[in-house]
Amino acid sequence: MRYSGIGGQAVMEGVMMKNGEKYAVAVRKPNQEIVVESSLYCGIGKNKKLRNMPVVRGVFNFIESLALGLKTMTFSASFFEEEETAEKDKKKEEFLMGATAAASVVLAVAIFILLPYGISLLFQKAVSSPWMISLLEGALRLLIFLGYVAGISLMPDIKRVYMYHGAEHKCINCIESGMELTVENVRKSSRLHKRCGTSFLLIVMFVSILFFLFIRVDSPALRLLLRLALIPVIAGVSYEFIRLAGRSDNALVNLFSKPGLLLQKITTREPEDDMIEVGIASVEAVFDWKSYIGEIGGCAPERGRA
Repeated sequence: MRYSGIGGQAVMEGVMMKNGEKYAVAVRKPNQEIVVESSLYCGIGKNKKLRNMPVVRGVFNFIESLALGLKTMTFSASFFEEEETAEKDKKKEEFLMGATAAASVVLAVAIFILLPYGISLLFQKAVSSPWMISLLEGALRLLIFLGYVAGISLMPDIKRVYMYHGAEHKCINCIESGMELTVENVRKSSRLHKRCGTSFLLIVMFVSILFFLFIRVDSPALRLLLRLALIPVIAGVSYEFIRLAGRSDNALVNLFSKPGLLLQKITTREPEDDMIEVGIASVEAVFDWKSYIGEIGGCAPERGRA
């Protein structure tokens, strides 16, 4: 498999694909029409040397993914409200979406950092080893994360998002396997991919366990502060692994990628054909897949076929 450089995410009844600074969102409207919006997203920093530094680039990527995700989710959600209301309350909706995103980040820190740390403190009198306390905290964080992922997968709306997530992965895998981007070929492709955001978050959980093992200060407040301060570094290191995994077929890298791929069996579902069509529309707005499969020696696309 050759690295294509294209990535994406699922949105409400649609798929966003990004290739370099160009991105596109394809959404299936209630009337079954596919609408595609493409634009440029240049990111939050202009210093290329800084943006390309290992670990640092992961921090930029993480922040930009959140910002672009919010923007594309707002766009996709706009098609599922009454038009008059959407026009009248557009600015209010954007503000509420921004506030929701900020609240989500705070809530995520509280659930996945503060909660397991607080619970681990309760065991300090019974467990004397700081290493065991840190491992217990890490295990709690991992269990909470897995429970959250499994829990929301039961929600009907999330199930559809996971199906579009599967369509996104299958489209990318189809291209990187050198096949024409057709519904039939996409349907045959895997819905699991090593460069997935699900895998990234799971790697974050494991990397945080390693980092927090080496925090050795007596003050509980200072330990917590150091954990919060290390979040960008952990995100950056995790990004480097996901980046490597997407470009490498090394046996050891593949082994470490397995847990993320297994978790994707929950966060992706097999899409319907109309969802695959949305994914294809999103890809074609940002990526010349015909030239790409020609370069990697794939089958030459037939005339007149998309």
